[in-house]
This record gives sequence, structure tokens and C-alpha cells, in this order.
Amino acid sequence: MRDSIANSFHKCQRGLTLVELIVSMVIISVALGGVLMVMNFTVSHSADPMIQHQAVAIAEAYMEEIVLQRYSDPIGGYSGSNRALFDDVDDYKSLPDTVVRDQNGIEISQLSGYAVTVVVEGPPDGISLNGVAAKKITVTVNHSSMGDMALVGYRTDY
Repeated sequence: MRDSIANSFHKCQRGLTLVELIVSMVIISVALGGVLMVMNFTVSHSADPMIQHQAVAIAEAYMEEIVLQRYSDPIGGYSGSNRALFDDVDDYKSLPDTVVRDQNGIEISQLSGYAVTVVVEGPPDGISLNGVAAKKITVTVNHSSMGDMALVGYRTDY
């Protein structure tokens, strides 16, 4: 009787084989590897939205500064390269800033990873938008981790 109880007890106790153990370890490690890859991607790209938002803010600041200038050069106006003295939209033609500067031309060191290029298109008379003279302004901001971001605006002769 004892032997039959011992045999039935051993039949109820069933363990894992070495093959089952290895297969389960492989499945768990593949799943864990996938989760870690997603976490790595998320962490490495977590600053991208901040960089993009900052690039938009820089482009908007440059655009606002430019469109607030006169449409054409005033009589006796400035035509040099001192940005603090710019007095019309055309003064900004082909403005390359390898660093971000304020409206007085002073470098903003906290934004050292960005570069700004400004292009003003249109002859001295500008282009026509439904019969209104205008100049097309393109502000391009570049950062090493995101590439180029361009903001386009128009300054009309009103």
C-alpha cells in the first residue's frame, strides 16, 4: 500500500525539463530585449520636442524682428552689416548666423547648438500678392539633431 501511495505521489509531482526551461528563458529574454529597445529609443529621443520647440521660437523671433522693419530702405537709410542698425527688410538678405543672436547682434550663448539663415526674396519692388507689393522672408533654423526647420512669411508694402 505504501508503494502505491508513493508511486501516485510521484506521478502527481511533475517538474520542468531542461528543454522547457531553456525555451522559456529564450522567450523571456526576447520580450525583455524588445522592451529595452523601446526604452532606449524613447530616452534617446526625449529631448527632440524641446529642440524643435526652441527652433520654432528662434525662427519666430527672427521673423518678428524682420517683419517689423520698413518695407523699403528709407532715404539715407543704413546698408551695412551691423544688425543693430538694420532699418528695412532688405538689410536681412542672406543673413547667416552661425549662432543665435538677439536684435542687437549679441550672441545668445545658451542657444549655441542652433544656426539661423535668413533669405529675403523679391526685387526692390518686391513680388505681387493679389496686386499688393510684398517680399517673401524665409527664416531657416538648423540644429545638429533635427536638421533644418523653415518659417516663411511675407512683408507687404502697406
